[in-house]
Amino acid sequence: MSTVDKQAVGEKFSPDAMEHARVMTWKAVQQIADAIRPGMRESEANARAKAILQVLGMERIWHPVIVRIGENTLRTFRERSADDPVLGSNDIFFVDLGVVWSQHEGDAGATFVTGDDPEMIRCAEDVETIHDEVAEHWRSTGCSGIALYDYAAARAETYGWRLNVDIKGHRVSDFPHAIYKAGDLGEFAAAPAAGLWVLEIQIAHPTRPFGAFYEDLLA
Repeated sequence: MSTVDKQAVGEKFSPDAMEHARVMTWKAVQQIADAIRPGMRESEANARAKAILQVLGMERIWHPVIVRIGENTLRTFRERSADDPVLGSNDIFFVDLGVVWSQHEGDAGATFVTGDDPEMIRCAEDVETIHDEVAEHWRSTGCSGIALYDYAAARAETYGWRLNVDIKGHRVSDFPHAIYKAGDLGEFAAAPAAGLWVLEIQIAHPTRPFGAFYEDLLA
């Protein structure tokens, strides 16, 4: 598949609609995070997330709603959670949403902390910082997706974390983007276009059993 084909869009694609999907998905992430409290099981948090999406008027979910708690923050999108952990009063969790709004795919995720564990707080903050630095590197250099994730690994190491190299971003578009499926961003040898690729960053603590996740549209 050529570079052009990998960045193709459908007839109903609209940059404004993509931005609307982005804004609405971030609104949902924050509302869901605000609703998750210590004492909730992961399954309960996922159910609460789906209820909030319904209230916000989503069209549909295009990838499963994911809330990961504690050690499950180390697991990738395709891995099942271990058991059904309860969120503690000094704990870490992330929210990962893939939702269709106005026939376009929103995809956003962020990490949150309960309590005052300094390493968990730093992990949640650093994953967003690393994401933003990598996105700025893309804006300033126009580098390939492959080079982008090489840079991400170096930045994670600088901050003292391990980058999960199995998480390398992906395409989005007007729904369903699978028609224009292009492989992982981290394997894309050309410069990714704005408004079509999601930059995913997942990091892990070098010794403790938790990590953090952040993703947003490259724009």
